[in-house]
Amino acid sequence: MACWLMKSEPDELSIADLAAAPATAFVWTGVRNYQARNFMRDAMAVGDTVLFWHSSCEKPGLYGLAEVAATGLVDPTQFDPASPYFDPKATHAAPRWQTVSVRFAKQTAYLSPAALRAIPGLEGMTVLKRGNRLSITPVTDEECRILMEILA
Repeated sequence: MACWLMKSEPDELSIADLAAAPATAFVWTGVRNYQARNFMRDAMAVGDTVLFWHSSCEKPGLYGLAEVAATGLVDPTQFDPASPYFDPKATHAAPRWQTVSVRFAKQTAYLSPAALRAIPGLEGMTVLKRGNRLSITPVTDEECRILMEILA
């Protein structure tokens, strides 16, 4: 199993939303970066661990854990002209944006970017690198092991 960090704006989908419906698989919509899309399309597998990160908010950081519930999904927002994620070049015959769904695993203590940088072995995490804006990034096995120990 792999480990991923997935960023979500809490006003769109928060760890509290997942915790409120733990049996529900939430479709991860709105990703419009090809590299992040390719992670979901080509590399994620059911059961992979997700580090749930709140972004574009007052206190960005790690808030909980989820797991990949399904892969190979088509992002429905690409077809909706009323959606901010509408893609006029996407068609049902040739969708451009694939996604996954995630399911709640655990709400954890909040870990800020500064707190993560202070943990030996995590200072190189992709999410902590200057200029990183990807909404989905892989987490190394060692980084995941360290975090699972801390979040246990």
